[in-house]
Amino acid sequence: MSDDKNLGDDLDDMLDDAKQGAREFADDTKRTAHEFSEGAKKTANEFSEGAREAFNSTSGENKKILAGVLGIILGAFGVHKFILGYNKEGGILLGITLLGIVLSCVGIGVFVVWITSLIGLIEGIIYLTKSDAEFYATYQVGKKPWF
Repeated sequence: MSDDKNLGDDLDDMLDDAKQGAREFADDTKRTAHEFSEGAKKTANEFSEGAREAFNSTSGENKKILAGVLGIILGAFGVHKFILGYNKEGGILLGITLLGIVLSCVGIGVFVVWITSLIGLIEGIIYLTKSDAEFYATYQVGKKPWF
């Protein structure tokens, strides 16, 4: 019987050790999760600040270059207008180009697409040849939608 009692005491000790280990593990897990959460919040805040700064800095040269290059490459679709926030004008170019593509079966549509492409090319070159300050003042502050 004393062996059964010793065995029972040993099992109780092992159970107490397991409970203590589980508590320590839970505490470590909570602490680690809290540290991870705080680190994630800090990283998210840093990222949002960086993104905000990057977005605010696109008011000058970055939008100028992007709008200029897209005006030259995809000008017929009005992508450069959408980049600058001229949604109505971008929609007009896109609509006319799509109409020209549909009418290309008749033959006149080719000229319509050619004209919208030429408009985009000219605007892209104008954007790229202006100084940063002049581009910003004209197209982003002054909101001049065409040429």
